Amino acid sequence: MRRIGTALAAMVLAGGGLLAGTVPAVAAPTAVDCAVTWGSLDKSGDAVASRRLAGVRAGQHECFDRLVFDAAGTAADPIGYYVRYVDVLHQDPSDAVVPIKGGAVLEISLFSPRYDPETGEPYPPLPAVDVAGYRTFREFKFTGGSEGHTQAGLGVRARLPFRVFQTANHLVVDVAHTW
Repeated sequence: MRRIGTALAAMVLAGGGLLAGTVPAVAAPTAVDCAVTWGSLDKSGDAVASRRLAGVRAGQHECFDRLVFDAAGTAADPIGYYVRYVDVLHQDPSDAVVPIKGGAVLEISLFSPRYDPETGEPYPPLPAVDVAGYRTFREFKFTGGSEGHTQAGLGVRARLPFRVFQTANHLVVDVAHTW
């Protein structure tokens, strides 16, 4: 009798193990593909009219760091821009050299005045953007502007691929973490 009880107990435990083995396993997370085809050549976009900048912010993603310029106006209006790598960032219009941290510097020129074209009054200053601890970004500065343009500099770790695109009232600049 004892043998039957022991055998029965062993079978129950073994059956429990079989049942436990039928529980679906949690799928391992898939690796994110960070391959990019953006390149590092100059990028530009035309605008029909100037757009006032309402804000700027930065964010970190798995494959790139992102800088977002928020513009006033309707989403249908293109935001004019010219973004390129420069050896030295020169302030517009004074041509003074602007030191900026990083192994490479992106100059960002937006078709956006820093003043109200109707009254000549300056718009409120835009907030500083803290990029400390970012994987690619090293420093961001508004550097000036003239004749309806706003200029900024973005110091990055190295000359890495970047893309620029508009979504609604936002102009987005992404810089990849790697090639």
